[in-house]
Amino acid sequence: MAVESLFPILLTRDLPRLVSFYESALHGRVDYRFGSAEEDDYVSLTFGSASLGIGRDPDAATSGDRVALWFYVDDVDAAFERWREAGGAISSPPADMPWGERVAQVRDPDGNLVNLGARPAA
Repeated sequence: MAVESLFPILLTRDLPRLVSFYESALHGRVDYRFGSAEEDDYVSLTFGSASLGIGRDPDAATSGDRVALWFYVDDVDAAFERWREAGGAISSPPADMPWGERVAQVRDPDGNLVNLGARPAA
């Protein structure tokens, strides 16, 4: 047996708001929707070759770190600025890490911790 792929699913009380945020902040593209004619229950977004699922859950927790996401981006500083402009919260601005990566820590509108990182230059 081998794992073929893996992607996180965030749970939210406000699915349209969180989907719109990830579309604006990181240029996510909706590639799948499931639900009724009135509203979505689940949306899958793609970011290059990465995927993120967001599901509606009226009882989703609204505080505390339930998950941390890590997005490798080509330009941490530009991604950080897009994040801020989209209304995301800032935890730590971009900084060079001892292991060679450049990383910023931010939070989405539901408070989920998100790392924006760039691999070290080769």
